[in-house]
Amino acid sequence: MNRLPNLDPLRFLLASFVLIFHIPQLCKNQDLPYFDSLPIFQRGIEAVYMFFTLSGFLIIRLIYIEKQKGSFSIKNFYVRRMLRIFPLYYLIVLFGFTFYNFFLPLFNIPFESNYDIFDGLLLCLFFLPNVFANLYAPGGILEILWSIGIEEQFYLIIAPLLFFIKKSKIVIVLSALLVLYFVAFHIDVFSFLRKFKFVYFFLFFGGIIALLEEMKKLEFLKKKSIFPILICGTTLLYFATDIFKFESTWVNNLFTSVLFGLFIHTLSFNNKNWIVTNKWMHHFGNISYGIYMYHAIALNITVYIFLQFKDSQFISNTLTILLINALTFILTLIFAHISYTYFEKYFLKKKIRFR
Repeated sequence: MNRLPNLDPLRFLLASFVLIFHIPQLCKNQDLPYFDSLPIFQRGIEAVYMFFTLSGFLIIRLIYIEKQKGSFSIKNFYVRRMLRIFPLYYLIVLFGFTFYNFFLPLFNIPFESNYDIFDGLLLCLFFLPNVFANLYAPGGILEILWSIGIEEQFYLIIAPLLFFIKKSKIVIVLSALLVLYFVAFHIDVFSFLRKFKFVYFFLFFGGIIALLEEMKKLEFLKKKSIFPILICGTTLLYFATDIFKFESTWVNNLFTSVLFGLFIHTLSFNNKNWIVTNKWMHHFGNISYGIYMYHAIALNITVYIFLQFKDSQFISNTLTILLINALTFILTLIFAHISYTYFEKYFLKKKIRFR
């Protein structure tokens, strides 16, 4: 699969949106000053949804290209996913359970744990952290794992599905599944799908957009500059304003799915030869998985430090907010960089064998 360079900075940007979304939440919980008045500080969930769309776009495109070459292997697909996702995921699972159930009590830091550790571990180990997070609210370090669970669940579905579908029928079958699942998700009979955030339709839609591009069905979007300008401008307004905040859940999800899929397609294939070449942005994109996974740890460390100076009159609330955001961001980047360089890369090198 050809690497799509404009998507590395996007990963970093989305991970950053999640980070600035969670900072005010924990600060508010700990009675520290915070700022979340701008819409962009409230787009963490939407950033995760775009991550899902991006994952579907890349994974389904990869499988389709391999099927075209006659080289698609379910075994190799799962081994690659395991080597990329499992090591860091299980590291955070282990750290999270240790942190909340042993570390905090050891230092007499109050935190209510209302679940059986064995049950919680089972849900996380078998990639149902979205269920675990919804039922028990186990703490931010563990709660953010819900999105990793959704992606892993989708991978378990999509690989065997696409393996058995004929190449000529993939778009039709995926489109039918998308429509059926989207309808099911929004009706009361299947309310548990909304409760536990089984938002697979984002991944399906991203994949369908990728397939349409590979089949040269989206060439009309490339004929006039108005299309990429309109799509990128709408996406910017989506994250920076409340203009596209719809009351109806199904309308909001439909609009978001379409917009995110078209935006990712625009960055990848309709960018009018505009390519991000900055090496730091690409590196931050490479470590974006770590940024997402470590940011809750960095935030807890930062908040703990500032709680020690909570009653101090030396710095203003505004400066405190700026320092909390800056320190959290810096610590997150440091943790993600070290993890990628000295931990994740070991497994990524092994992943190359299964391409």
